[in-house]
Amino acid sequence: MTRPPAPRTPPDPAPADLPAVVRAMLARRTTNGPFLPDPVSRGHQHLLMRAAQAAPSHFNSQPWRFVLIENPDTIARIADISGESMTELIEAGVFFERYRRYFRFSAAEMDERRDGIHIDHLPGPLRPFTRQVFSDAGLKLLRQLGVARKLGEDNRKLVAGSPLLLAALLDRTEYRPGELSAFYSVFGLGAAVENIWNTVGSLGMGIQFVSTPMEIPRQWQAIRDLLRVPENLELMAVYRLGYLPEGERRPTIDWSSRHRKRLSQFVSRETCDVPERGEPEAEEARG
Repeated sequence: MTRPPAPRTPPDPAPADLPAVVRAMLARRTTNGPFLPDPVSRGHQHLLMRAAQAAPSHFNSQPWRFVLIENPDTIARIADISGESMTELIEAGVFFERYRRYFRFSAAEMDERRDGIHIDHLPGPLRPFTRQVFSDAGLKLLRQLGVARKLGEDNRKLVAGSPLLLAALLDRTEYRPGELSAFYSVFGLGAAVENIWNTVGSLGMGIQFVSTPMEIPRQWQAIRDLLRVPENLELMAVYRLGYLPEGERRPTIDWSSRHRKRLSQFVSRETCDVPERGEPEAEEARG
């Protein structure tokens, strides 16, 4: 008896055939450079908040809270805190020690690992020593060249030049560390922020995580105090947003991180020990 041919899986759609929302997600990126000084329109700010509001949350708890920050004095103070934090972290070697395992130093290494960040932009004097820059000896050289202060100042300028900052918080009645509710709350906030991140591109905007103050508890507390965060809320993150200029000016030390893992590196079929296989060409195109 002749068996009917097995049904063929249709090929992945070409990028141009994907729905607009999917194209926006695949094109999502972080803005490492400066924004235009133009204020972000109130309509765009509220659209971003509506996008966040549409995210899923456990039992529709909507545990997220946001603070939109446009006051230049507040932005300038957060910028100072961010720059000071960056300088302190670099000078102490804490930043590179903590995150060294994510650094990639060549396109080939990045293509093999397909995760982390490719350090592809360094000050001229450091370029011949790319791989050694983040060693203990390299950190000493960074201090001697004043790179920590330069990076701190670059960081301060980026935040200070942002027309809008966004603080993301969680309601402590939902966010209870040590309980399952904490996971649900963080999951919900992550979905809300991702909705924002996927919306900014359609508005001609960019977004970046202002992470360095979180690395130093007293600096994070200074931001909490500045924003007058009440005891019933937990400050989780701060982001800078703005409209994108035509050209991109890269920071003193910068990187690229567009690679994504292949399906076989992060997806399994039926059980954890059977890697999923995908179309190599399609996977590379998505990278």
